[in-house]
Amino acid sequence: MATSTPCSTASTSKTSMADWSFGEPRLATLPVDGDSKTIRGNVKGAVFSVARPTPWKSAPLLVSSSPLVLGSIDLAPGVAEEQAFLDWVGGNTVLEGSQPMAHRYGGHQFGYWAGQLGDGRAHLLGEYTNSKGERWELQLKGSGRTPYSRHGDGRAVLRSSIREFLCSEAMAALGVPTSRAAAIVTVRDRVARDMFYDGRMKMEQGAVVLRLAPTWFRFGSFEILATNSEFAELRQLADFVLATAFPHIPETGEQGYLAMFQEVVTATAELVAAWTAVGFVHGVLNTDNMSIASLTIDYGPFGFVEAYSTSFTPNHSDEESRYDLGSQAAIGRWNLAKLATALRPLVGDTRTFDMLLEGYWPAHNAKLLALWRAKLGLVGEEEGDLAMVDQLLAIMEAVGADFTQTFRDLGEVSLEELGEGRVPAAAWGLTKCMEHEGMEEWLGGYRARVERALTWDLVGDTGRMEAMQATNPRYVLRNWVAQRAIEQAEGGDHGEVEFLLQLLQRPFTISKAAEERGYAGPPPRGAAGLAVSCSS
Repeated sequence: MATSTPCSTASTSKTSMADWSFGEPRLATLPVDGDSKTIRGNVKGAVFSVARPTPWKSAPLLVSSSPLVLGSIDLAPGVAEEQAFLDWVGGNTVLEGSQPMAHRYGGHQFGYWAGQLGDGRAHLLGEYTNSKGERWELQLKGSGRTPYSRHGDGRAVLRSSIREFLCSEAMAALGVPTSRAAAIVTVRDRVARDMFYDGRMKMEQGAVVLRLAPTWFRFGSFEILATNSEFAELRQLADFVLATAFPHIPETGEQGYLAMFQEVVTATAELVAAWTAVGFVHGVLNTDNMSIASLTIDYGPFGFVEAYSTSFTPNHSDEESRYDLGSQAAIGRWNLAKLATALRPLVGDTRTFDMLLEGYWPAHNAKLLALWRAKLGLVGEEEGDLAMVDQLLAIMEAVGADFTQTFRDLGEVSLEELGEGRVPAAAWGLTKCMEHEGMEEWLGGYRARVERALTWDLVGDTGRMEAMQATNPRYVLRNWVAQRAIEQAEGGDHGEVEFLLQLLQRPFTISKAAEERGYAGPPPRGAAGLAVSCSS
């Protein structure tokens, strides 16, 4: 899993917002509803609605920015310090050439059709093609009401915005396809929130995140049009997405739609496999949160599993654990079937969709097994590899061993030490596994498997350990770690957010400061019960 690299060079970076501008507004060529003043639940015949961000009463203040992501839109890091940039990210100003819009979409939420949803607190600002020819759509989250806000205020609060900002960049560094977060600002304005929907309202700091994606279209973008029999608009959207997000597909029309769907099936299967391999649980895998570009989007009540359990869910609101760790792969397949249903009106022989859906599980399983082999440092392929992985996961679940730490420990302890049973106390994930009666036998089989494949004169055990340490992160955004940064930021100290951004963009490298903070150590008492909700 490779880390991210800047998408532009200093020679192409703009050092001032005055020198930067949006590109051609291609999105606005899709059907746009011009009534931006009314919040309503029955927009028809449109993909977008005109919607301007709502200015705050106070001036936006920078919490943090990502030089890597700013570079992807050809902005130098120092631009984030400009008040003009902060006002733009906060939604207090709209740049010339920008056509702010809110996207209309629907979705299946927790298994049921929810009807029209849409961007209730997000504004699409425009598009930008960088110096490398990469196209990005820029969006503000938390920037005020839109025609799709329903009963909401269109705002986001600091705690959830910090989590999205940090996790977007953490996932990118882990090699998981994701939307990106360029900057986060906060304001002195307060926003009322009932965090756990129990009637206890709290006034929280408002915040806005500037986030980027090659496209923000999602499965629900197609579902709302198909469900309402808006077939002309459905075809327009499919043609647009095919041309902009899948330009490498030469076919158009029916064959193009099928080729696009086939890619989405494979890429979604591989995305969910990537989540599983890093222990990430999305939390709200509704069809409106599934990207047509197979990216991780809409970071809400997500979490990285700690004490391994297939029933782990980080979402306080997911009472039936529909979206727990063990269910994510099946939900990905279920959601793709809903996308297929939405695309069927565009294709004569709809049986092809069923055939293409059959490719989901082979693609998912092949990708996940390849990732497991990399995490265990296994070279080549052997028939018993999957059984070895399943056995280790079962041991981890039986004793409650930490997922991230156990894999990291296996890459930091030599085969000689493993063979002699000398597991350092600092290897607290592996130490927990040693409490299981079957762990010694598993280690014996693991050592034999590794030794059969190692080319000792070229790679050796040192090579295995280095490869595993470059694959298994030392640091992930654990909920308790994020909460520490949130509490400090709510007190006016943004230093820990900045520290975590830099740490999580290099998750495989040991940081002395992070070790001193205990970020790779056992969670503090009470951390396991930390709950997260959809409220933001």
